Amino acid sequence: MKITHLLYDYLVNTGIPQTYAAYINMFALLLTVSVLTFSIDYIIRKIIVQFFTQFALRSKTNFDDILVNNKVPRNIAHIVPLIFALECVPFVFFDFQYIENIIQKSLEVFTIVLVLWIVRSFLNSLKDYFKTLPNLKDKPIDSYIQVFMIFAWVFGVLSAFAIITGIEFIKFITTIGAASAVIILIFKDTILGFVASIQVSINDMVRIGDWITFEKYGADGDVIEINLSTVKVQNFDKTITTIPTYALISDSFKNWRGMTNSGGRRIKRSLNINLESIHYLSTQEVEDFKKIQSISVYLETRQADIDAYNEKNNINKELLLNGRNLTNIGVFRKYIETYIENHSGTNKDMMIMVRQMPPDTQGIPIEIYAFSSDKRWKNYEYIMSDIFDHVIAAVPYFNLEIFELPSSSSFNNKRK
Repeated sequence: MKITHLLYDYLVNTGIPQTYAAYINMFALLLTVSVLTFSIDYIIRKIIVQFFTQFALRSKTNFDDILVNNKVPRNIAHIVPLIFALECVPFVFFDFQYIENIIQKSLEVFTIVLVLWIVRSFLNSLKDYFKTLPNLKDKPIDSYIQVFMIFAWVFGVLSAFAIITGIEFIKFITTIGAASAVIILIFKDTILGFVASIQVSINDMVRIGDWITFEKYGADGDVIEINLSTVKVQNFDKTITTIPTYALISDSFKNWRGMTNSGGRRIKRSLNINLESIHYLSTQEVEDFKKIQSISVYLETRQADIDAYNEKNNINKELLLNGRNLTNIGVFRKYIETYIENHSGTNKDMMIMVRQMPPDTQGIPIEIYAFSSDKRWKNYEYIMSDIFDHVIAAVPYFNLEIFELPSSSSFNNKRK
């Protein structure tokens, strides 16, 4: 008691009124404790941070480096001066019980906030460390960290309210339970996001780094972040699209991971052949087509089989319609298939098919279905363009025409 009234007794003895002496004594003690608290905080922080920094430099693991970067040692250092301040409050405000009560509760609330800071910085360190592990770097770690922090903040806020109101924590929680329906309504998106993130993780639907296409939200690019409430997608035009996490399980989207992990990227494109240019091949045309090296052996074998069949069945070949015959579009399909099979940019272990699609008002589509060996977008487009450059240029050699809607120049040429 003597220490707390040391200045007070001196001031009273010098003739200063007791009320003024009590206030001056309180402010003097408060200033002294404040200076000591900040001095202790500075010294302890320097010691702990320096120790952790040196330890991190010498250790082989990077987890301690991450702890330092996320200021975990710095936040822990605040505990000692805070305890010192709490112990000094009764001495500083010995004559002012009302103020002592307010300061005491304020420091207790700050203690809760400090604990939350420490927990958050430690969890952020865990998150950053887990992302460096190959098995966990594509998992939605952010979602789990956020869920834990939400519960921690809710618990901290409730504890702070219990301290401020003076109600026992258990009674306070019981009172809050009556308003649980409102709380659930407020955190509806958070709860939905939490459930969605668990399902996404368990079912391995999306990973960080996956290329996804989500037409409803206009997303087409790589997943760069999976949080509790949102998924961020960096589109190929470098814009960022934000998608609600629960949309991944409530709506349909396309994940291109299967293509990325496969041996090739699919080429599926067609060109339309004018129906009027399709016809049976005459003997002379077959002989001319045999000059095309890639299909010369095929034509020799195929024509021999057809001739043997027609001869065996006494087919009258004065009319090409009779019996079996080669067509220019059939030979053209075989040529494309052979060309793609020999192309250096296609994967020979995956399906290669050239098929004829149902005719429509724009001719008969000939579709190329194959897989490029290089899955990178730029190289994939180059391979596909190279194939179609050649195929389109080869069409006239088979006496075929590509269907093209007439333009104004087409009518001008007819007038001439």
